[in-house]
Amino acid sequence: MAKNQTHTYEEHPFAHYVRILGKGKKGSRSLTEKEAIDAMSMILKDEVEDLQLGAFLMLLRVKEESPEELSGFVKAVKQSCPAPSDISADLDWSSYAGKRRHLPWYLFSIFLLAQAGYRIFIHGASGHTANRLYTENVLEELGMPIADNWNAVRDQLGLQGFSYLPLRYISTHLSNMINMRATLGLRSPVHSLSRLINPLNASTILQGIFHPAYSSMHQQAGACLGYQHLAVIKGEGGEIERNPDNAMTVLSSTLSKNGTILNEECWPAMFPKRHVKAEDMSTGHMKKIWRGEDEDEYAKGAVIGTAALALKTLNVDLTQQAALDKAASLWKHRNRDYV
Repeated sequence: MAKNQTHTYEEHPFAHYVRILGKGKKGSRSLTEKEAIDAMSMILKDEVEDLQLGAFLMLLRVKEESPEELSGFVKAVKQSCPAPSDISADLDWSSYAGKRRHLPWYLFSIFLLAQAGYRIFIHGASGHTANRLYTENVLEELGMPIADNWNAVRDQLGLQGFSYLPLRYISTHLSNMINMRATLGLRSPVHSLSRLINPLNASTILQGIFHPAYSSMHQQAGACLGYQHLAVIKGEGGEIERNPDNAMTVLSSTLSKNGTILNEECWPAMFPKRHVKAEDMSTGHMKKIWRGEDEDEYAKGAVIGTAALALKTLNVDLTQQAALDKAASLWKHRNRDYV
């Protein structure tokens, strides 16, 4: 008769981080920033099993990530895939949500800012959620180039003042995790951390959030990361775009000599009545609006309102009205042959 055999299994190193998050209502806790750095570093080095990664992301999703966790994740990403130090931008613009109800009018805000002399770096992901318009696809339809490496980013920032680099060229790991949404059925913390990576270390960062509860998390994570100026809004569709029909609450984080200042500011609605959802969701309609061949009050308000938010975040001494006036002037004097 064969003797009973016992097997001793050595615990996987990443199991420690899964256990921290999943030990139950009383035993689980958030990761410290250092633990978050270590955990994300293991993920980015392919030192984690697929089963562990799925469990880790969903446990974070249920718990909701903390500012310290987001800060740690971002720091690990920056260490893993740094951008060239000789490329600079004035404004970091993340685009990960996609638009569904309205066209991406924020792109025209970016064009206005670039024509005013600002350098805007855009990063994002596309295709992870069905029936949405993504920055990458709309830019291509507008005839704008998409960068596929950092050299292209450098050239585009110099030539046109803005550049869009898809996340897949910054970090294939983050891109793959975002695309897990179709498998997991839920967004993961990767959607939040990708917005915060600010690869070129721009002094000013804008954040568009769909769920208002995440706004303060991004505000505080920006403070943890030591970003100089960061502003978070509930953007239309989750993108960095002002809905001019609504009042806009801006949560900001500003680094000063005396530490980080957290602030909240409200901008009143730009129109007394709400506009109906646009029927024409084509880039052809966008081109007509830019060229002045057609009028769209909502679109104009979204473009000017979003550009004003960016201008005030870039220039903290500007008043709301001064920012709106400057944005309106940029729109009036835009190069109509640009698109």
